[in-house]
Amino acid sequence: MAINTVVQADHHAPPVTALLAHFAVSHPSRGWSDAVEREAHRTFANWVGCAIGPSGHDTMAAALASVMELAPSAQAAVLGRRERVDIASAALLNGISSHTFDFDDTHLKTIIHPAGPVAPALLALGEHLRVSGRELIDALVIGIEVSCRVGNAIYPDHYDRGWHITGSTGMLGSAAACARLLKLDAVRTQMAIGIAASQPIGLREQFGTMTKPFHPGGAARVGLMSALMARHGYTASKRALEAPRGLMQVFSSKTDWSQATEGLGDSWEIALNTYKPFACGIVIHPSIDGCVQLREQHGLTPDNIKKVTIKVHSLVLELTGKKTPTNGLESKFSVYHSCAVGLIFGRAGEHEYTDAVVNSPAVLALRAKVEAIVDDRISEAAADVRVQTHDGRDLHIVIEHAIGSTQRPMSETQLKAKFVDQSAPVLGQAKAEESWTLASSLGDCADLGPLLAAATLS
Repeated sequence: MAINTVVQADHHAPPVTALLAHFAVSHPSRGWSDAVEREAHRTFANWVGCAIGPSGHDTMAAALASVMELAPSAQAAVLGRRERVDIASAALLNGISSHTFDFDDTHLKTIIHPAGPVAPALLALGEHLRVSGRELIDALVIGIEVSCRVGNAIYPDHYDRGWHITGSTGMLGSAAACARLLKLDAVRTQMAIGIAASQPIGLREQFGTMTKPFHPGGAARVGLMSALMARHGYTASKRALEAPRGLMQVFSSKTDWSQATEGLGDSWEIALNTYKPFACGIVIHPSIDGCVQLREQHGLTPDNIKKVTIKVHSLVLELTGKKTPTNGLESKFSVYHSCAVGLIFGRAGEHEYTDAVVNSPAVLALRAKVEAIVDDRISEAAADVRVQTHDGRDLHIVIEHAIGSTQRPMSETQLKAKFVDQSAPVLGQAKAEESWTLASSLGDCADLGPLLAAATLS
């Protein structure tokens, strides 16, 4: 049956691989609006903070230990740490770290975390090549455009099959971005994208484990290596994306070619990027937002809560339906835990997803009172939250769009606070503040040295 599906695939697809490669190398520097430029810097700065925060986590310790066994040369920095490793390993490690807390950016159209596979590859390669901040930001915008446009063309079928779309399209964006930084021509960039297309990474089965954050890190390393291989003459199919047996048609029954190619260079997917106020799966955010608002508006305390009922789209429970998480990583995919901490603490940052909080008596008691009901009349981006109290109150709120969405974006003040909250425990307050300033204005920096000095340990 699968063979017939491939044989019946679209043999008249446009030359997507070639078009994306030409775009990646030929689009002019800062060839976009001020609004896109602003979002590019918000994306990069948010990513840097998300990479620094988890730099001491067990996930990073294990990944770094495995890398050090390979005796890497000291080419590039690992954010939030003092170790230096080879550029491929730096791309891997910084990509892993940035997704460990599940606090990174989200392209809501596809649920891709756009910066995760692209930024770490560029930071490592950029340090090695000694590029300017302007060159890195240009390549970041280009790389994110490539991965998100491929994602648009194959979502949701590709995701529904079980692929973690951040990893399984991110290596394409990473390859295109690194090719841009290396100043490859269109043909070699086409080869880089083609090489990366044979290395998709990420299964949704891994959500709630250390392997989920491996996906963007692995994709970053794949893209970087693919660009380096292409630079030295390694070849691939010129139609690696669009051919009947290419990535897009093999991995999805939906191939909306227009989403990949139309308006290329005129409209920008990074302009639709969003940033998380809560350190967990994006589909839980409306429910948390509702719980936090009810807590603040009505002075709720855990001991007075009798029952919590949330109505959500079926995707929410498909992705985050873990009723009894036992550790921090699992709890990021539990709408039950997330609602409980939202009601108890009035927030759901990384501090609320530690092993200790997950297993605390107060959280366990309130989590048991949370009931989640599927109602597909409700949008994936919405939630209906009701709290009944022991003193007879019946409190209700509907969240159409959570804070952090494109409709209710985080402000610069909120983004900086999130950055510093993650970075200061690692770097200290002064270096955290300096890192924010440099990351959020990188396009004006002559080189990456000051940022890397601020964002690492000496």
